[in-house]
Order: sequence, then structure tokens, then C-alpha cells
Amino acid sequence: MAERVQQPPAKRLCCRPGYGSTCRQGQRAAGATCGGGGAGGSASNQGGSSKTQNPESLLDIAARKVAEKWPFQRVEERFERIPEPVQRRIVYWSFPRSEREICMYSSFNTGGGGGEEIGSSGESGDETRLPFRRGIALLESGCVDNVLQVGFHLSGTVREPATSSEPELVCNVSVSFDRCKITAVTCSCGNKDIFYCAHVVALSLYRVRKPEQVKLRLPISETLFQMNRDQLQKFVQYLITVHHTEVLPTAQKLADEILSQNSEINQVHGAPDPTAGASVDDENCWHLDEEQVQEQVKLFLSQGGYHGSGKQLNLLFSKVREMLKMRDSNGARMLTLITEQFMGDPRLALWRQQGTTMTDKYRQLWDELGALWMCIVLNPHYKPEQKGFWLRQLRRWSGVDVCPLEDGNHGSELTNLTNALPQGPPGNPDSLTRPHRTVFTRAIEACDLHWQDSHLQHIITEDRHTSYCYHDNLDSSLFDARGWPLWHEHVPTACARVDALRSHGYPKEALRLAIAIVNTLRRQQQKQMEFFRTHKKELLHKGITSVTNLEGWVGHPLDPIGTLFSTLMEMGWASEDGATALLDFSGSPGSGRRTTEPSVSPAAAAAQRFLEDGESFVSLAVETALIGLGQQRVMPDGLYAQEKVCRNEEQLLARLQEVDLDDTLVKIFRKQAAFLLEAGPYSGLGELLYRESVPMHTFAKYLFTSLLPHDAELAYKIALRAMRLPVLESTAPSGDLSRPHHIVSVVPNRLPRWFTLSHIETQQCELASTMLTAAKGDARKLETVLESIQKNIHSASHIFKLAQDAFKIATLMDSLPDITLLKVSLELGLQVMRMTLSTLNWRRREMVRWLVTCATEAGVFALDSIMQSWFTLFTPTEATSVVASTVMSNSTIVRLHLDCHQQENLANSARTLALQCAMKDPQNCALSALTLCEKDHIAFETAYQIVLDAAATGMNYTQLFTIARYMEHRGYPMRAYKLATLAMTHLNLSYNQDTHPAINDVLWACALSHSLGKNELASVIPLVVKSVKCATVLSDILRRCTLTTPGLVALHSRSRNSGKLMPLDKAPLRQLLDATIGAYINTTHSRLTHISPRHYSEFIEFLSKARETFLMAHDGHIQFTQFIDNLKQIYKGKKKLMMLVRERFG
Repeated sequence: MAERVQQPPAKRLCCRPGYGSTCRQGQRAAGATCGGGGAGGSASNQGGSSKTQNPESLLDIAARKVAEKWPFQRVEERFERIPEPVQRRIVYWSFPRSEREICMYSSFNTGGGGGEEIGSSGESGDETRLPFRRGIALLESGCVDNVLQVGFHLSGTVREPATSSEPELVCNVSVSFDRCKITAVTCSCGNKDIFYCAHVVALSLYRVRKPEQVKLRLPISETLFQMNRDQLQKFVQYLITVHHTEVLPTAQKLADEILSQNSEINQVHGAPDPTAGASVDDENCWHLDEEQVQEQVKLFLSQGGYHGSGKQLNLLFSKVREMLKMRDSNGARMLTLITEQFMGDPRLALWRQQGTTMTDKYRQLWDELGALWMCIVLNPHYKPEQKGFWLRQLRRWSGVDVCPLEDGNHGSELTNLTNALPQGPPGNPDSLTRPHRTVFTRAIEACDLHWQDSHLQHIITEDRHTSYCYHDNLDSSLFDARGWPLWHEHVPTACARVDALRSHGYPKEALRLAIAIVNTLRRQQQKQMEFFRTHKKELLHKGITSVTNLEGWVGHPLDPIGTLFSTLMEMGWASEDGATALLDFSGSPGSGRRTTEPSVSPAAAAAQRFLEDGESFVSLAVETALIGLGQQRVMPDGLYAQEKVCRNEEQLLARLQEVDLDDTLVKIFRKQAAFLLEAGPYSGLGELLYRESVPMHTFAKYLFTSLLPHDAELAYKIALRAMRLPVLESTAPSGDLSRPHHIVSVVPNRLPRWFTLSHIETQQCELASTMLTAAKGDARKLETVLESIQKNIHSASHIFKLAQDAFKIATLMDSLPDITLLKVSLELGLQVMRMTLSTLNWRRREMVRWLVTCATEAGVFALDSIMQSWFTLFTPTEATSVVASTVMSNSTIVRLHLDCHQQENLANSARTLALQCAMKDPQNCALSALTLCEKDHIAFETAYQIVLDAAATGMNYTQLFTIARYMEHRGYPMRAYKLATLAMTHLNLSYNQDTHPAINDVLWACALSHSLGKNELASVIPLVVKSVKCATVLSDILRRCTLTTPGLVALHSRSRNSGKLMPLDKAPLRQLLDATIGAYINTTHSRLTHISPRHYSEFIEFLSKARETFLMAHDGHIQFTQFIDNLKQIYKGKKKLMMLVRERFG
């Protein structure tokens, strides 16, 4: 708490007109301890030091009851004179006697969860730093001294031992109390926190555990009344002397006012006394530092989810629930303070302005806030004025623009909470659909609910209903055939009542109502199945139903199924663990000790009368969860609402998985599975399925794994039925009876936007994978599962994952391959190939390689099959570069243990595939086809002919040059020459492309032609002259042709025309030389058009290379001189450049 050193002001004015001066003399408060003296004499019993227990006196019994219920002012007003022993016992019993509330107000952790929380100093870790733990440690270390109780005020000093970093600290602590509640605390430690500090805890527990060691005085006003004038003056003067620096100015001020007849202080009867207890008008509640609650919540919110702030806020919400369970009025006060800070969060306005959504964790905090207000307004023992105050408060918050909406969307329309309630006046028709339902809307609607319904009162108050049951009308909606009560109300609302009862500390009533609701759900389920069986043909034909569950129970803001499940499970564990040691939170000062006597919850014992033979609370909880999870419900709108459906379902399933299945639970699973399969439109696993229904994949996976060891056929029926995902399918015509399961659209012409579709498809995939794993070795089941996958899964990535999973399971290292499962894997892989053949998928290459691996594992037949039908599975490039290449690799041959005949057959198939691909896509497949057909002459010639046919139109120069080089490498130079000349016809190199990637291919082609002979070179040079305009490239070719004699490096044995070098003044080199000189002239003029000074030196070097080429001609010197003179004349304006030309070339 925010402990302050200043004492709180006195709560009321005290005077004793009934006491005369005669009775004051000598009657002072002696220094007796809390338990000693007086008429009570029972302190030794309370301390627990004696093993014998004496009966309490009538005075103690009466004083304890008065101390718990009456403010002390009322006692004084009721009786003119109260004997001192009676006052002493009332003051004694007014201090809290239980440690549970002190623990609640001094730590997040409560003492109710286990015995270790109270009675020991705890163990190492975070718990030891909790104020309550530290307070116990200080108490047990003897650090509490000078404890004094004056009336309703307790004070003392608590010594904090020195540590390595901190010196010893002595804190002055004071505690005010009233009617067994601590109403104010102060401590000089100065710590600021929501909860009591460790020093307040230590002092309070000292008074609880050691009351006999605490000196007790009556209220200070009583002591003053017993003094005469001299004693009073001496008392005041001594008090001023001891504390003159602090109180002297105040004392003088008070003296002046008292001596002034007209002062305000003289107009009031009596004087304040901070130790005299509470007045009649004071609210009786535990001390809660509201300022610190607000500051801490604001701090947590400002941290935006970092530093564990979300966890801290959830702990605060848990503290509110704990207070409600203790029926502490501070629960509502604390939640009000928290809500005000949430509503004042500046991020709300910012998010609204920017149009962004709040974070998921922050959104969950708002949900919890709304649920807590629902619990508070449904308090069965509220006062009407309290509910009116809460309603005004909730409406004010809900009317603020930034108040979050219930589902995170704008304009959500859901059924009004009070619709179809069997009580009270009908709701406002205009409120049946609200355009904006905030997180507080349900709490506002719940303010219209009440608990006065006679049947509801009988449910929650009576253990037996035989006297109330209408035996002559067992079909009444109020009772089932056994005479057990039913409660027909909007299910989330009814469950909110259960949550409210639990939250406010009424576990027995909550359990009774929960059982009635579950029995109602079971009866409703039975009637729905009977109705569907009767009208099945009609419903399937029309494709509609009279009931539409637009509001699902799982993922609902009020979490009705989770509430029922928790209520029943808590009682179930309590029944099973009845002999577990429980904490003694009784009113005795010795509380904190453990009892080991077996104990069964009274609530559980009473409600067990409404369980069938062999049924338990755990089995009832499990059945409730199965009913809720199997309900067919429409997927809500909005990202958050849809994510909440998934999250709520997973949370509920996680809690179910903690329950060990016994024979009783297996029977329930079988029963509910049968219901779900036969319940038609009411079940998410029924035959009639809405297109917008929440899928059942996750739930069905849990049912499948649970039922598989006990009833495999039923398990597969459930899982196969749940594989449906109609939102991705087209709506079936209403009269179409050819489809085994009908899909109906609740909202016509509506295209649902499912934000969680990716997650849902993943869950569908996991369900299918689970079935594949379980079906290993069973060919019939594997075939059924495969058909379901092919029909219902529409994502290639997920089918690919299933194929991979099946392959891994089928080829486990410790066993022989499962051929049937391997075929399933292959079939799924083939489906993936077909699905992704004409679409873009970044994993396509991985998929192709995997399929070949799978087919290899399946055997020669599978490989041959995919090659025969390659055009439906692969692109030509994939078929040649991956499929055929892998099939013809040595590793595949070794892996399959093929003989020569099998190898040849497989190779023939691969070559046939390669030739087909080359015909279809020669640009990308011709080279691969040639490579694959190398060992078969006919196939190789066919592939070569395909290339020649495609060269004229379908292939570019790069592809032709590549194949030509391959031909030369394989020893076919003439074929390489022919392909190179074809490639040259497609090439065009301009004057400035001196770095073009095809230059190397041109040089290689010319070198090949030169090596073949003069005739081949003579044929290629005209092509070069036509295609290449770049002077440097032409000059390079020219020099290479003049260095060696044509044909001398030929690899073939053909005779040559001559062994001499070819002359430059005759064909074909003359044509090449003229073209080169012309290219230099054209390039020079082109460069001079846009030349800049920084390129002058580079240009001079270019002219130098040009001169070398000019000089190769017979009259080259004259030509170059004329060329330079022309440049000087034409570009005489470029004086600096021409000067450089003259310097170099004259």
C-alpha cells in the first residue's frame, strides 16, 4: 500500500455523558494484555498454548458477535454505560482473526491454493519477496517489538535486519481496524505499492498469532475520561514536552481556539478520538489504497505489454476475483479503479484515429474486464442501489467513443443477452440487435437479470426436488424424466450466472445450477437428434434447418463451456482429493496449521445426488466440453473474434487432455461421438453442414486419438467426417442429393472472410496426417483417408506436407517400407504436381525432386509411370533436367538393383520423354535431350534434327551457340559449325557493344571455321560482317585469322587446299578487312558526336588501334592519313582534341 507516516484523522467525536466524576477516580485502563483480565479470560485458549479447550464464556461469545457486526458508536448509543470488561472484550475481538484476508491484501498469491502459503517463511525464489512472505519472516525472526493496542488502533515497531547493501531499518507501524477488518495502515518505510508492506503484515500477524502478548488499552477517550483536572493537565504538558518540536504549534493553536468562546471547535460536542472505532456512517471495508491502484495500473498500461505488464494486470484481475470470492466489497471498488485507467489509456484514441487494432494480449485484458463486470452485476445478494450505480457507470464507459467493441469489429449484430429468458418483462425489441456492442454491453444487459425466479431459487437452494417436482407432468420443461431440474435460458447467460455464483463465494449453488444447465444441454441434444431423424429427408432435400446457431459457445465472450467445465472439474478434483491436507482458515488465532483429516466438499456431497450411477463431476465436465466443442456454429466476423474461437477451442482441448480416460469416460466419448454424427444441422460433425460453420478439425483430432484405442471404426468415422472444409467449396444446389454431405449457406450471397483460414487448413492437414499415421498397414483405411484428403484439402502445400509425412512413416529406418502407405504418398505427390503445374509455387522445384525420390522408392513401375504421363505432371524443363536425368543416373540404378534389361527399358522411356520435351520446348530442352540420348544413335540423330528444325524460328543465338559448343565437345565439329552459322544469323552486335556476352561465342565460331578450312572460313566471314558492327571485335577476328594457316588444327582427316597463310588482299579476308576499317570509321564518327574532354585520352588510344588495322591493308597508310585529315576538317571546332590528334598522328 502507499503507506503514509501521518495518522489518519479521527473518524468520529467521542464523549461520555453517562460517566460522573465519582466513577472516573481511580478507574483507568490497567496494563493488561489482550487476553488477560476482565470477564472473558479466554485468551490462553485463543493462543493455542494449552492442549485443553475450555468453553467460551457468554461474554466472549456476545462480544465476538458484536465486534463482527456492529460499529462501536452504535454500541455506545445503545447503552448508556458500558462496563469496562465488556468494552475490553469487544475491542479485543474487533481485530481480524484470519490470516487469509491479510495475505490477500499483501500479495498476488493467495493462501487458498496450498498449505505452504501460510505458516512458514517460504522458500527461495520470487515468493520470498512477496510482502506476506517477508512479513512472516520478520515475525518469526522476532523483529516485531513495542506492540500496543489502544482501542481500535494497533501500533508497534518492526526492525528490518541489515543486509550487505542496506543498513538496519526500524519502521513505526500503525493499523486501524473495525469489525474484523483493517481499515487503515501507515508505515514509516515509505514504500509505495498496492498491497500492504511486509512491516504491516508482520505487526498484523503478531496480533493474530500472539494476542496474549499484546498490551491492550481502551480507546484513549475512555482513559482521558478517567482522569481528573490535574491528571489531564499533567498528561497534556508531558505530551507537549516529549514532542514539543512536532506538536507545540498545533497545541498552541488548539488552546487558542478552545479559549475562544465563538470558535468552531467549541460549537461541536465532544472531541475526535482516532482509537475509538468506527461511526455508524462509516463503510466497513478493508483498507485499499485507491491512489496506488490507479498509479500501478497506469504504469502497467504505459509499458505497452513489455516488462511483464500484461502478467501484472492479469494478476490484478485475479486479485479482484479473489476479493469477490471472499465477498469483499473492495472487489468492485478495485475493478472500478482499474476500468477508469483502462478507459483513460491514450492508446485507445490513437488506435481509433489511425484505424489500427489493439494488440491481441491487450484485447484479452479488455475481455477479462468485461467478464469481471458481468460477475459483479450478477451478484445474487446485491443491493438495488448498488446495481443502479454500476449500471450508470457501465453506460457511461460504454458510451465513450474509444470504448473497445466486443468482437473487435464495427457493427457486429448478435442476439441480445436477455432474449428468450424465462423471467421478467420482454426486452426492448430495438435492443435485440445493437450496432455497436462494447465490452461492457453484456454487463449492462445483465443488469436486467434477477435471481427471484422461483424455479431458479429451487435449483440453487434445494438438494432434493422431490417435493417440488411435478410428478404428473414429467415432460415439463422444468424437469427431466428423472425429476431432476432443468434451466432453460440463453446458455451463455445461464453460465454467466454460474460464474457469478462461483466468483462471489457460492460454490454449492454454482454447482447445482451448472448441473441443471448440463442436464438441459443433454436433453436438448437428445431432442435435436430425434427431430433430425424424423425430418431428415425433408431437411436434406431443402438444405435448410429451423435452428441456426449464429452464436457459438466456444469462443463466446462469456466462455460458457469453459465456465461449466471449470465448475465441475473443481468439484471433481475436490471429491477425488478429499483427503488432501487443507489449510485451516478458521477464526482461531492458531490458523495456519494444517489438518490431515479426510474432507469432502459439502457442495460436492450435496450435488452428487444429481449424478447418475457411475457418473462423476469429472465425467460430467468432459461430456459438457464435448457437447460445446461439437456444436455447429457460424464463424464470427473479424480477425480477433475468429482467433478467439481457435484459441478458446485449443485451451479447452488442452484441459481435456489433462484428464485420464477411464472406462466411464470412454463410454461418454462413444455416446457423444454417436450423437455428433447423427445430430444433423445441430452438430459440426453432422450430415448437414453450413458453409460458414466453424471447422471441427482440431476437435476431431482429439476425438480420434482418444477413441482410436477403444473404437477404431468410430474414430475414423469422426475424423473423416470432420475433414470437410466447405468454405473453400462451391455451394451445392439445394436439390442435389448426389453429394453425401450437404453444404448450406446461412447467409445467401455472402462471401465469408476468414482471417484464420491458414491456421484452419493447417489443422485440417494435421488431422489427415494423424489418420495416415494410424492407418499404416491397413490398406482399406489408407485408401479411405486418401480419398478424403483428395476431396477436402485444397492447398498444394498442405497436400505436399501430407505426402512427405506419409513417405517418412512408410520408410522408417527400423522397418521394411510400407508399400501401401508409400503408394499413398506417391499419389498425393502426383496430385501436388497436377495442382502446381500451371501455377506459381516457390517450392515447385523441391516438390519435383521429392516426387522423383518417392517414385524411386516405390520402384521401376512408378518411375516408368510418371515418365509416361509426364506432360500432366511436369513442364518439359522439369521432365528433362530433373526427372529423366535422375532416372538415368547411376545412383538410381544402384538403388533399384536393376538388371541390364530393366536398365535399358528405363533408359528408353527416359530418352522418349527427352525427345518429346525437346519437340515441345526446344529452347530449354534440346541440350538435355541430346545429353540423355548420347548412347542411342537413332535417338541422338533425332534430337539433333529437332534442334536443326527449331533453329530457324524457335531458338536464339545463345541456345544455338551452347548446343554447338556441346557438339564440338562430343566430337562433331561440322555439326557444331553448322549450328554456329545458324546462331550467327540471329546475332546483331552494334558498334558500341564491345562487352557483349556473345563476343566469345563469335570468336569461338570463327576459330572453329578457321580450323575446319578456307572454305568454311569463307562461308562464315560474310555472316560475321553482316552480324558484327563492333570494330574491336572485327579487328580481333581479323588478327586471329592471319596468325595460322586454315585447317592445320583440324581434328578430322579431310585434305586441305593450301598450307600457306591466307592473304589479306583477297577473299575472304579482304571483305573482313574492309568491314573492320569501315567499322572503325563509323565508330569514330559516332564517338565524336557526344565526346567529352575526360574521354579524349581514351579516344586517342582507340585511333591508335584503328591505325594498326588500317596499316594491314596494302594502301592502309594513305587511307589512315586521309581519315585523320578529314577528322581535322570536320571537327576543327574541338581544338583541344584535334591538337592531341596532331601530336600523335601528325
